[in-house]
Amino acid sequence: MDSKHYKIRVMKPDEVSIAVEWAAQEGWNPGLHDDDTYYYADKTGFLVGVLDDEPIATISAIRYDASFGFIGFYIVKPEYRGQGYGMQLWHAALAHLEDCNIGLDGVVEQQDNYKKSGFQLAYSNLRYEGVSGGESPDDHAIVSLKALPFETVAAYDQLFFPAHRPVFFKHWITQPDSHALGILENGMLSGIGVIRQCRNGYKIGPLYAENAELAERLFVALKSVVAPSQPIFLDVPEVNPAAVALAEKYGMTVTFGTARMYTQEQPALPLERVFGVTSFEIG
Repeated sequence: MDSKHYKIRVMKPDEVSIAVEWAAQEGWNPGLHDDDTYYYADKTGFLVGVLDDEPIATISAIRYDASFGFIGFYIVKPEYRGQGYGMQLWHAALAHLEDCNIGLDGVVEQQDNYKKSGFQLAYSNLRYEGVSGGESPDDHAIVSLKALPFETVAAYDQLFFPAHRPVFFKHWITQPDSHALGILENGMLSGIGVIRQCRNGYKIGPLYAENAELAERLFVALKSVVAPSQPIFLDVPEVNPAAVALAEKYGMTVTFGTARMYTQEQPALPLERVFGVTSFEIG
């Protein structure tokens, strides 16, 4: 491979859409506004490989803080695969996240390749597909997250993620074509959920709750607040049987799975209260 004209650099803000568009072409079904919201997770974390001014490879290496990062959007244009361009970009991403515990959601078939870079399997996630609609519940405990102090919402999200990510999460819950709901119990925020429009249907994520009953009430509210009879998707940690049971109770079926992997020890997170992952791309 002649690499003298191959350059790796940080994406400009308007270039994040390249990674999102390629993800759509790969069948990953991104949200309509993912390029805008993901960018705020780490403005230096989206890398592009450019060959003679042509973008040919992308990756995101989101550095949430000094100790945790997440890799996604690792895509090489088909005609340039197998020539080493992607591997150079991969190593640049790892360098950006030096000294971090790095997470990723990789396709199961690529587990062995990720292990070569020090990643170890923690558990599997499953993408479930179902259908939106149903009666909007008359549930006074469910509120818009926008009506709550953002500090309360951000603190709740932090319970379920290895790093504090308030800037990203504020954009996540206020993005266009989405609904962000919380559920209160005894006056305390006890669950949150977001549903956003995607290229195909809608994705729910995150879906966090203190127990399965609260998660179900949030899930029912979320799937009823968007257009009916549309595909909806929920990414579930397989290690949470209550989350799997919730998806299957509503007739959702598995479309594919990912391997959640980390380079260091698996973060101690309350997966029994994670009923839906925020994003396979950035954690």
